Amino acid sequence: MSNATQLTAAEYIEQRLDNQINWYSAKSSRCKVWYRSLRIIEIVAAAIIPLLSGMDNLLYSNWIIGGLGMLIAIAAATGSLFKFHENWIQYRATSEALKHEKYLFLGGSAPYDGDNAFQVLVQRVEQLISKENSNWTVAVKSQPKNAGRE
Repeated sequence: MSNATQLTAAEYIEQRLDNQINWYSAKSSRCKVWYRSLRIIEIVAAAIIPLLSGMDNLLYSNWIIGGLGMLIAIAAATGSLFKFHENWIQYRATSEALKHEKYLFLGGSAPYDGDNAFQVLVQRVEQLISKENSNWTVAVKSQPKNAGRE
């Protein structure tokens, strides 16, 4: 590849690295919100059930208790199906690893203290991204074939 068609370090950082850091960070944040929201639903619904069980005079209490139990099951199954907790952690770890590589490079620290620092950066960043993509592919393939289908 000629020098005229190669990315500069600044272009690579802006167009690829920062883009990936932002993507993983945003996905991590969304998964965190979903995970915590579903867990709060489970906790609140589970806490209300014993309270309602003791209220004999409450109209439709059996229906409400059954509905809360169903809500707990749906929230737990949804969290398990979409793996919000696992994805939150994995996406955050990948985002932080990419930031770490960026700042080592910008600071000229090892392994970026040699003549081929930019090439090392590209290799290490692309390896991190490729690893994350491979992990995702393995996770998707390991799901039951009928998960999420009727």
